[in-house]
Amino acid sequence: MPTDIEIAQAATLRKILPLAQERLGLHEDELVPYGHYKAKLSLPALRRLEKLPVRGKLVLVTAITPTPPGEGKTTTTVGLGDGLNRIGANTIICLREPSLGPCFGMKGGAAGGGHAQVVPMEDINLHFTGDFHAIALANNLLAAMLDNHIHHGNVLGLDVRRISWRRVVDMNDRALRQITAALGGPGNGYPREDGFDIVVASEVMAILCLADSLADLKRRLGQIIVGYTADKKPVTARDLQADGAMAALLKDAIQPNLVQTLEGHPAFVHGGPFANIAHGCNSVMATRTALRLADYVVTEAGFGADLGAEKFIDIKCRKSGLQPSCAVLVATIRALKHHGQGADGLEALRLGLPNLERHVRNVQQHYRLPAIVSINRFDGDTPEEIALVEAACERLGVRCVLASHWAQGGAGAEDLARAVVQACEGSAPPLGLLYEDSDSLAAKLNAVATRIYGADGVDVEPAAAKQLEEVTALGYGHLPVCIAKTQYSFSSDAKRLGAPEGHRLRVRELRLHAGAEFVTAICGDIMTMPGLPRSPAAERIGLDDGGRIHGLF
Repeated sequence: MPTDIEIAQAATLRKILPLAQERLGLHEDELVPYGHYKAKLSLPALRRLEKLPVRGKLVLVTAITPTPPGEGKTTTTVGLGDGLNRIGANTIICLREPSLGPCFGMKGGAAGGGHAQVVPMEDINLHFTGDFHAIALANNLLAAMLDNHIHHGNVLGLDVRRISWRRVVDMNDRALRQITAALGGPGNGYPREDGFDIVVASEVMAILCLADSLADLKRRLGQIIVGYTADKKPVTARDLQADGAMAALLKDAIQPNLVQTLEGHPAFVHGGPFANIAHGCNSVMATRTALRLADYVVTEAGFGADLGAEKFIDIKCRKSGLQPSCAVLVATIRALKHHGQGADGLEALRLGLPNLERHVRNVQQHYRLPAIVSINRFDGDTPEEIALVEAACERLGVRCVLASHWAQGGAGAEDLARAVVQACEGSAPPLGLLYEDSDSLAAKLNAVATRIYGADGVDVEPAAAKQLEEVTALGYGHLPVCIAKTQYSFSSDAKRLGAPEGHRLRVRELRLHAGAEFVTAICGDIMTMPGLPRSPAAERIGLDDGGRIHGLF
């Protein structure tokens, strides 16, 4: 059986400029080509398209609580997009860009899989158009200007004990989580504790993905809080006069990237925040642009519906006004057995079904979206196992569709595509926000924990409780919350599988992201800088003498 990369390398791609002209009605001079098969949509094109009415239906692809390899959410997004196009529904997909951290780590890339991929797969997974590098540079320029300001007199009165801005790198590197910076004498600055996050956790990444225009990008960059004075007054990137140069570095990165699926249909791949430590959605600008160009737009939100879908609704949709028409919940027999916690065969599957059931109820009752369960089929799935999941969905009153897009591409997702079209008929339901802007931050955390995670409540550790009070006192209590926790459980403990009850969400740290306009709650043992596994994927990736990459996936 060919691997993902072998399937992708065997494909015949269309040149991106003619594809964009034919399928999207874009002019050649509205695109900035990066070679033959990928391009950016120019800022003038974005401004032209902003004047067009929104015509498309937005479809959100989410999932049950995943296993470490993932359950095929991106693959389903691509397959569904191809399936919709096959049945005559003009469709664009909107994905996030892959991070090099998981590409070289354990989970792999984020370009789909099998016969449901976006291409050129190697480019998309490795560097792509340089967006992540630009984000890292903008982030680290601000860090350098901050330290430089302190070194040259500290006119703003920054307290070196209260610096909150961290450096970033797009790599899993646990040694950089906590470091001591500026050693070596006075010429190197003030020694202090510092640390690195992965790029996808950067506030600059979140800002790029949530900004709705270049002007909004610049405004948000200026609002970034880098630290505090001795009397706890916040100091911003605008105070440091860093926001202009940061915006200049992001001039190209803010332009959405256009590529294609294996079946030659257009795809925007832009921005890439993780959903376990950030808000987990592609850029607002790419999504809005696609909704003006297509009848259906299929997008994804990272990890399970407790993380990505909740943040899609409570952060991205709340801030942008986007309104999904339905949600597709991806499930696999493999993952449901995993949530059976040690049982075998059909009994493991039965014990794992409560995880699916809770996600379905959350999507239907709390997010108030029409839901479709899509079983991402694997070769080893038996008819008895599939029937058991279908029966559970029937009891829940949710449609269940078996999809085989990994093996068959869009043809394997045509039934799912028809179900989506049917679910999108009529006007979109009212958006199910979990809380009001006027609620306290503590109430917002409690709402997500109790209503979505099934927790009894929230335990805020003393340091985080103090941060919560300070953030509220500064006037940021109206912001939404972005909960950073393990993706492997509804709880903040990765070992609690299935649909746990009687647990409490443990909040150990709060981070104010005034530019992104949300407050992140760091929960349990989650890290904003991951580490590589014992046997990282990087050990199997290489380049042959002809310049052809192998072992990528």
